[in-house]
Amino acid sequence: MKPDTRTAMHALITQVRDTLPFDAPAAQVCSGECQGCSLKLLDYLDGELRGWEQRLDSGDRPNLGDLSQLARTSRKVYAALQKNGLVTRTESKTA
Repeated sequence: MKPDTRTAMHALITQVRDTLPFDAPAAQVCSGECQGCSLKLLDYLDGELRGWEQRLDSGDRPNLGDLSQLARTSRKVYAALQKNGLVTRTESKTA
């Protein structure tokens, strides 16, 4: 049985938070050359996740498009962080 969209969104948010280095110090995130600002990407995605956490807490029910959009954004941020050397392929959990 497939989970409802609220459960799926909670699972996606948990997976993204567990996979990406949101708690890494700025000095680590901004070391060396970058292809896209990792710090800004993490801040942006953190804001998106917080927004969805608040919406879910207030009873909002995401649709499949919302899930797909957040997953796509998360994959793009992950790819940029991977290019910048902040995550490795083995950390991927299909975010």
